[in-house]
Amino acid sequence: MRFENHRWAAAALAGLALSVLGAGAARACEDCVDDDPADAIYFGGPIVTVNDAQPSAQAVAIRAGRIIGVGNKAQLTHEFKGAKTRLVDLKGKTMLPGFIDAHGHMSSVGLQAVAANALPPPDGRNSSIPALQKTLKDWAAASPLPGKYGLIVGFGYDDSQLKEQRHPTRQELDAVSTTLPVIVIHQSGHLSAYNSRALELAGLTAASKDPQGGKIRREAGSQEPNGVLEETAHFAALYQFLAKLGAGESMALLEAGQQLYMSFGHTTAQDGRTDPGTLSLLPKAAESGKLKIDVVAYPDLAVSAEDPLLRSPWQGRKYRDHFRIGGVKLNFDGSPQGKTAWLSKPYYKVPEGEPASYAGYATFKDEEANALVTKAFKNGWQVLAHTNGDAAIAQYLNAIKVATEAVPGGVDRRPVMIHGQTLRADQMDLLQAQGVFPSLFPMHTFYWGDWHRDSVLGPERAANISPTGWMMARGIKFSSHHDAPVALPDTLRVLSATVNRTTRTGKVLGPEHRVEPIVGIKAMTLWAAYQHFEEAEKGSIEVGKLADFVLLDKNPLTYPRLKIASIKVMETIKEGQTVYLRAGAAKSNAVKGQSAQVQGCAESADCFRLASRALGEAGMITLHGAAEGHRH
Repeated sequence: MRFENHRWAAAALAGLALSVLGAGAARACEDCVDDDPADAIYFGGPIVTVNDAQPSAQAVAIRAGRIIGVGNKAQLTHEFKGAKTRLVDLKGKTMLPGFIDAHGHMSSVGLQAVAANALPPPDGRNSSIPALQKTLKDWAAASPLPGKYGLIVGFGYDDSQLKEQRHPTRQELDAVSTTLPVIVIHQSGHLSAYNSRALELAGLTAASKDPQGGKIRREAGSQEPNGVLEETAHFAALYQFLAKLGAGESMALLEAGQQLYMSFGHTTAQDGRTDPGTLSLLPKAAESGKLKIDVVAYPDLAVSAEDPLLRSPWQGRKYRDHFRIGGVKLNFDGSPQGKTAWLSKPYYKVPEGEPASYAGYATFKDEEANALVTKAFKNGWQVLAHTNGDAAIAQYLNAIKVATEAVPGGVDRRPVMIHGQTLRADQMDLLQAQGVFPSLFPMHTFYWGDWHRDSVLGPERAANISPTGWMMARGIKFSSHHDAPVALPDTLRVLSATVNRTTRTGKVLGPEHRVEPIVGIKAMTLWAAYQHFEEAEKGSIEVGKLADFVLLDKNPLTYPRLKIASIKVMETIKEGQTVYLRAGAAKSNAVKGQSAQVQGCAESADCFRLASRALGEAGMITLHGAAEGHRH
């Protein structure tokens, strides 16, 4: 259980005073005695504190899951070493604060882990529709899911990376199976492709109408669905099929997603746009001890506004057993790479069958958007809003203005703009004036930068996606995210994209928006903590904060910038306890309770498929003998 009292307050003040005075080490207290030693003292590698007052240190001392000293090794050893204090030699590894997920969907990462890997290179092998068909067939032959649930499901196809430069049709997915429903989810998570059987079971026919905020794509010259569903049409159909999963399978998927997050150095994960089923599951996971890192959920306000959990003790700024509900999520538009984001000007190349004026579309009408944000403000809920297109951003900024006028009071609400891909320069004044925190998505520069430039937005608009340079020029904090499972929760690739902005073809997209590595790290630690109202507890290595760390095999501040994506997470430490250790890495910390955690995942073939695919590449340590049998 976390706690705060006068001792930690004194520790924080002492640390600040010593930093200002230039002392060799920040220390927890002036009256430390031998019977109150540190649990561990780390030393022997670069320590990047992300604390401007003390940017680096020789050593860090921790006790009871908190940092009690930062600074000179000899001084910390003298002050805090006791008979049972572990002296942990980093052996050259670099210590950073644990990474904080600024935006992702941890529960959905488990689904990605067990589904067929439909991703394009470098994360998968699907560069053409025939390759995608083979992936689905191979998975169906090997996975227990089709037999158990009567469903073939893949995740991650990307029409921009397929040789055909289009989505698969229902007929092409019929070639995978005509008896079982086949669903392939687009990498954006905002579209999906269905075979004829899946469309039939979802009740979608030529007579079906497009829902508000979504679209059923049709065959040329006909109203017959061609298999591709967008936005609300996609979510409604997909949830029908996912509802077949039982509580046991859903918990296994949740654990699989958490394991993948930890392997990339996350000590705090976000579950954005949490669906009602997952929202009811997360407190159970917390109470049963299954959450090893902090998980903050933001349920979909448009769906869960009356859910009792939003008004329960789980909602608020304090974690209980590593879980809390941090606020609510809204989706104002769709995906730029899927060409469903809502723009103020037409797409550079409009999708087939759309008029030249096509600029995407909104999820909500203005009055609906205003009412939802106002409802959140009245209830004191922080709002995270998915806004990719500049028209969606304008709608959100106006909704915040309306809500602020309706619910005045000067409260620090910290509304968050998620993605903000096509934020315009003329929108910056209002963004800043309204205190909107930008959580940006520079990872797009690698995955879809070429596609944005050549097809989605054109050269000028594409160069300014996720405009981190504009933020720096105005002194605005921002966070940088991966939006997993849109991409793997690969923290070092997030950092690389934020720093380099290189596309798949090696071109730089918007060089003026590149930032220094320390800025990219702040966007994933201290500033991400600020986004979540957690800057007093997390995000930097400072006295009084939680002992949340990640150990890397290279120092991102000194390693060649273009190679940052190749840096590996060696160990993840949450409140002083190792929750992930890379295969072959020497233990630097006691691994309490981890064997049972991995064993629980290993007992589920679906869950442990994670190890054969994503964690197999990331190098998950095997702490349970049975796990080896599940590797492919």
